[in-house]
Amino acid sequence: MSASIYSDYPLWFFSFCILAGAGYAFVLYRNEKRFNEAPGWLRGSLPVLRFAAVTLISFFLLSPLLKNISRIVEKPIIIFAQDNSGSVVAGKDSAFYRKEYLKNVSEFISTLADKYDTNIYSFGDQISHGTAFDFKEKQTDMASLFDDIQTRFSNRNVGAVIIASDGLYNKGQNPLYASSRNKFPVYTIVLGDTAVRKDLVLSKVLSNRMAYLGNKFPIEIQINARELGAKTFTCTVSKGKDILFTQQMVISGNNFSATIPVQLDAKEAGVQRYTVKLSNVEGEVSYVNNTNDIFIDVLDGRQKILILADAPHPDVAAIKNTLESNDNYEVNSFIAGDMDKSLAGYNLVILDQLPSGKNPLQKILADIAKEKISVLYVLGNQVSASVFNNAQSDISIPVSGGKVNDVLPVISKGFSLFTVSDAFKNYSSKFAPLECPFGNYKTNSSSSVLFNQKIGLVETQQPLVLFTQSGEKKTGIICGEGIWRWRMQDFAEHNNQDIFNEFIDKTVQYLSAKIDKSFFRIISKNHFYENESVDLDAEVYNDSYELINEPEVSITITNGDGKKFPFSFNKTSNAYRLAAGNFPVGNYRYEAKVKVGVKVYSEHGEFSVAPLQAEITNTIADHQLLYALAKKSGGEMVYPGQLNKLEQLLNAREDIKPVSHSEKKLSDMINLKWIFFLLVSLISLEWFIRKINGAY
Repeated sequence: MSASIYSDYPLWFFSFCILAGAGYAFVLYRNEKRFNEAPGWLRGSLPVLRFAAVTLISFFLLSPLLKNISRIVEKPIIIFAQDNSGSVVAGKDSAFYRKEYLKNVSEFISTLADKYDTNIYSFGDQISHGTAFDFKEKQTDMASLFDDIQTRFSNRNVGAVIIASDGLYNKGQNPLYASSRNKFPVYTIVLGDTAVRKDLVLSKVLSNRMAYLGNKFPIEIQINARELGAKTFTCTVSKGKDILFTQQMVISGNNFSATIPVQLDAKEAGVQRYTVKLSNVEGEVSYVNNTNDIFIDVLDGRQKILILADAPHPDVAAIKNTLESNDNYEVNSFIAGDMDKSLAGYNLVILDQLPSGKNPLQKILADIAKEKISVLYVLGNQVSASVFNNAQSDISIPVSGGKVNDVLPVISKGFSLFTVSDAFKNYSSKFAPLECPFGNYKTNSSSSVLFNQKIGLVETQQPLVLFTQSGEKKTGIICGEGIWRWRMQDFAEHNNQDIFNEFIDKTVQYLSAKIDKSFFRIISKNHFYENESVDLDAEVYNDSYELINEPEVSITITNGDGKKFPFSFNKTSNAYRLAAGNFPVGNYRYEAKVKVGVKVYSEHGEFSVAPLQAEITNTIADHQLLYALAKKSGGEMVYPGQLNKLEQLLNAREDIKPVSHSEKKLSDMINLKWIFFLLVSLISLEWFIRKINGAY
């Protein structure tokens, strides 16, 4: 290592430092008569001490830097990565891999450490540093290992990477592609068993995560069987102690696969746990992969819809038939004069040909406004224009004295409140005309128009179907009657009413959806896997509906056995977050509370934790992948009993060798501790000598 002094100022500036030190010493000691009786060495030492101290202090005002150039020899890096997933120990050699193999690996790594810089990792569904191999990871992502190595060891002297694995991966991209960016050889230690053994495997259960109460929902069961020809098994689906589905099957051939579709009824709201099980077949190598649990969040999402009509009308029948075909809606219909029920509890009121001269609906309209219920108006010849215009401010229709126009629909390109299918967009222009009040329509600026009016061949900007929103209340207006013709036309053209049903369903779904204006919310998924952390977010609002996070938010999570787990949320910039960690498989419910002033708000919810069985559905090791990975990078594939051979292969490579490089480092000299002590010593020594000789 070599060192030199560097400064931004020219070297001759140092002469000013010497002059400053000499001048200071001369002025201070040229007339000091008190030291005339002192020895000569003492009289000469005091100016020298002052000269040295002042010169050094002046020099450091120039901000000198100390430049060190050191030569560093870096040993080659060997990275050892162990597959820590459950598939490694799923076979008959699990005891060997848990004990003897780990002991041999530890000795092998210790031997490498004498010559190489060794870095030990394990990989599964995440990358970990160290030798804590327990083979409990639920997934294998080999591609992320190469990404991690690229990030950590870019531009380092990596000699080789050793991967010990069974070659099975079920997460991330193909490791052959992921390793293409790395420029070092990969050596593979092949683990696991490639023998095809007798096994019946529940490969996968496909299902939606949500279903609606009262509906049927599908699940698809995928089954594989190996070397079990002519055996019989039974597939069952159960919920608790109740068996909901059963089917017996015969395995045909030694490489058997089958898919069983099942329809189940959503009878209870909340997160429901269903167990899919294949009966054990004699001779199977493992029964663990014969069972799988799925969790379905059954929502009681049925919306209550009220239809009021001035008189019987085919439009009412068309709307009602569409809504009643959807189990998510509970529909009641009345003639306006016969309506005597409270509007509380309804999500949407549909008014057909109302308000009219015969039924002005003052009380009902007042109740709708009071309860903040959304409304869908279907206008027609019986509507009283003056009463309608006074009842709402979203649109003003002309008082036409019974005059009407036949109006065709033209879809608006700027509509964005909800999405519609391409089939709806393409066919809607072919719908039959509606009868609309004649004249100019005036709408407020916040209206969103789904259809504009086309009168004859002229496309106008007059609205035919529009929506508005004021606070929590939404309003939809169909400005004409005759939509029953759309339904019949759709059936005549397509032998179904899918396009008309989409129009009604999307309209009603948008209008009936409530805006969440609660002061306390818990935001979370309702479905987690067992290797996922259960993370929840919370939001608290004050009376002005502004986000706050001053009060403490607590939550208690309860499992299926009634055991409680209390937590407190952490505060973020303006909300809250909780990382509760991993939970065992099962159903959980929670209750969260927060106190804002004197008010206490609470939120309840549920979530499920599902098992992750990716590591046990396929236990046949893929040594071909490991061989290709090694050959592609210039490495070799070895077996667990050939660790000594692997060491010899590494030592024999000429490209795995130490590298040396120079490192230049600049540091402020003023930061050197010995400089401080030198200055203190010079000044202290001078002071001490002056003190004992009677000078101050």
